[in-house]
Amino acid sequence: MCGARTGCRRSSTGNLQARIAEAEREGWLGEIEGLQVSLAGARDKLAQIDAEAARRSTAIHLGMPAFPQIAGRIGGTSASPVPG
Repeated sequence: MCGARTGCRRSSTGNLQARIAEAEREGWLGEIEGLQVSLAGARDKLAQIDAEAARRSTAIHLGMPAFPQIAGRIGGTSASPVPG
């Protein structure tokens, strides 16, 4: 299993590119076409994964107080109890 996500990606697409080059050298026309389809699909899937990761890493403010804001109200000596 790859440790770095980009390393795995380079390995996957690099392997397909190497196989395409081999198929071209050997004249395996059907193999070339199939590998090119696979490479295009792999690149599309990686783009989807990147877009999903970017979407998930974007913080959405829900208007709720953060923990330090809540802890500051409760931890101080002059803090009033939080209604429950």
